[in-house]
Amino acid sequence: MNGYSQYKEKSIYSMSGPELLLLLFDEMIKRLTRAEHALKDKDYDDYEDCLRRVTRIVRYLIDILDMQYPISWDLRRIYDYLIYDLGLVRAGRERRMDEIGRIRHILSELREAFDGASRKVNDTHMVKDKAVRG
Repeated sequence: MNGYSQYKEKSIYSMSGPELLLLLFDEMIKRLTRAEHALKDKDYDDYEDCLRRVTRIVRYLIDILDMQYPISWDLRRIYDYLIYDLGLVRAGRERRMDEIGRIRHILSELREAFDGASRKVNDTHMVKDKAVRG
């Protein structure tokens, strides 16, 4: 393994859960953009690969949901819809090209929501008043 690969692997292992989740969303958004360009260039192999990877990540997100929380059921429905829509996009190619942007928008909104929630949770554990009393 070369130096860059070792560095990349080490940095991933040192990330927190929320950072890893955001990384997955970033990867899906990047892959959808790449799929869009591949479709315009008629590179169907890369197009299929990108959509397959996005689908695998969404399936992984379903697998890691903790279904004891009500929000997990809502997320599960969103993720199921995304898998369904990705399947339509893969089957329709050029006819469904406009759907890629819509899926990317949904993923971007979810990413921002998770990022905001993560920041809010982290902010609540910080010491607000550092004054010495007594």
